[in-house]
Amino acid sequence: MAAQALIDTAVSVAVLTGAGISTDSGIPDFRGPQGVWTKNPEAEKKSHIDTYINDGEHRKANWQRLAKKQIWAEVDPNDGHRALVALERRAKLHTLVTQNVDGLHQVAGSDPSLVVEVHGTTRRVKCLDCGDGAPMQKALDRVLAGEDDPSCKTCGGILKSATISFGQSLEVDALERAQVAAQECDVLLCIGTSLGVFPVANMVPIAQNFDAEIVIVNAEPTGFDDLASILVPGSISHVLPVMLRSAEL
Repeated sequence: MAAQALIDTAVSVAVLTGAGISTDSGIPDFRGPQGVWTKNPEAEKKSHIDTYINDGEHRKANWQRLAKKQIWAEVDPNDGHRALVALERRAKLHTLVTQNVDGLHQVAGSDPSLVVEVHGTTRRVKCLDCGDGAPMQKALDRVLAGEDDPSCKTCGGILKSATISFGQSLEVDALERAQVAAQECDVLLCIGTSLGVFPVANMVPIAQNFDAEIVIVNAEPTGFDDLASILVPGSISHVLPVMLRSAEL
């Protein structure tokens, strides 16, 4: 496999993952043919921060949904997540930038210090007023105990999952780390992402401008296929374990 040989010779590999790496764990993507927002455009409209802040009934319904589903407790990492842990153990991983909010990279064993969650995480909550955070489970325990819209215990402000909704700014530190990774890597490996969400998708042209090779692993065409050195279709949980295993083994 050409991609395997390219990664074998690389010194530093930066990784960008999107929803496609988690679909084999049972988490649907958003914009794919069977994506959550593709099938229900109204759900995308309701994902704006203004709706969350101004519509108390929407907040209550959201907390009930989270308390009943508790998706992070029901899903496990797949072989695609675990393959990236193996890449890290080969001392080749520069940074793992993810657009996902499911926390499955860390559950699989990725070093949290190497993971950049540009869109936040569902595993924690954050106060929209004072910024205090806590594990999501603590907020859900309050919902299950009868609170329909739990507020911040520090300041009384609105609590929300520590994810970035439409209308919220991305964390500057996360974007800076993603840019540095793109500038310093030999290979940028893009996995399960349409590369249509900016500014994180800019990692691709940045990496190319710094002479990195681009490898894209995705079931559907992306907006940056023309910049890729290698395009790899197929099931991510099947492809990655082979691609990231040393050819010398």
